[in-house]
Amino acid sequence: MKVMAIIALVTLSATGKCQTAADVVLWRQGEGNHNNYRIPSVILTSDGSLLAFCEGREGGDAGDIDLLLRRSTDNGLTWSSETVVWDDGDNTCGNPCPVVDHLTGRIWLFMTWNRGTDHERDIIGKTSAGTRLPYVCYSDDDGLTWSVPVPVEGIKEPSWGWYATGPGIGIQIRRGVHAGRLVVPANHSYDDPHGKSETAPYGYGAHVIYSDDHGKSWHMSQPIRPGCNESQVTELAEGTLLMNMRSYNGMYCRAVSTSTDGGSTWSQVEHDLSLVESKCQASILEYGPVDYGILYIFSNPAVPAGRKNMTIKASFDNCSTWSNSKLVFSGPSAYSCLVRTKDDNIGILFECGTKNRYQTIRFVSFPPGEIFKPGPLLKQL
Repeated sequence: MKVMAIIALVTLSATGKCQTAADVVLWRQGEGNHNNYRIPSVILTSDGSLLAFCEGREGGDAGDIDLLLRRSTDNGLTWSSETVVWDDGDNTCGNPCPVVDHLTGRIWLFMTWNRGTDHERDIIGKTSAGTRLPYVCYSDDDGLTWSVPVPVEGIKEPSWGWYATGPGIGIQIRRGVHAGRLVVPANHSYDDPHGKSETAPYGYGAHVIYSDDHGKSWHMSQPIRPGCNESQVTELAEGTLLMNMRSYNGMYCRAVSTSTDGGSTWSQVEHDLSLVESKCQASILEYGPVDYGILYIFSNPAVPAGRKNMTIKASFDNCSTWSNSKLVFSGPSAYSCLVRTKDDNIGILFECGTKNRYQTIRFVSFPPGEIFKPGPLLKQL
């Protein structure tokens, strides 16, 4: 399989498009207008621009957090200066999860909000002053300007405590009866008196938000439980959706679930033992057709303990097996987001550093054939 995959990818990269690798630090701890930067998200617009989002933080996961954006119109080689999509004073505006409606060109950006004085453990335990709420805004000019974020009703159960979109990206279904549907992955905490996780008597679950009318209305799927959150979704070849999730079930790998009805309902949680991970966020992406089939890629810090060894894995059989892998960066690393650039490179926006795993948010792109070459992609910052 490996030899045939290499042939397919070499053929793919020889399509006549000029592919130039990128390696750019977009945000660095201690520099710019914020002390810390976390939670990367990157998406390709209908016009071919790359939009990179993150949280600009003064401290950790709580407090004053702003939603930031940088744009690239040359496949990630250069980037615009930072703009602020959402700043609500001392409150928390985070968890970016954009989705592009390629039928209208509109870019939807889902986010979540809570009081800056509330911490996740208190929101989960329902002892906080407020709760965590989903918000959305949009851009009709390729990410240059954004509407005012507004809360989204009907996509959070009143009994849930914590709520988070993504983080990462959403998708638009391209095949089958649900073609055109916008699907945004999300997660939540819920009452679980019999739970055995670190959050008992509360549990973690995942779900998706979806729209069939180009964002005029949004609906919530059946929950996926138990013990999973920080989810990403991709569409398989036959139109089935695959949800890939952070797991709290003691399996040291990713949790997965599938949907055959466009994301409305989901199968029982299973675990992909080949996607090794200590509890962390990850990214999964349908790169698209190549000679050997449809290429899917997955990225995460591929270790059972700690956060390091950012790795990309490849699948040619609907994510059933992961036949090849590429070490991107062997140092400390954490959250990531994958994208296919306009010139057919694989792009990855990820947290990494030499001093700590949140030192920088770095964008790297490369031709897909690099996955099958020996040695790490990057050797140093």
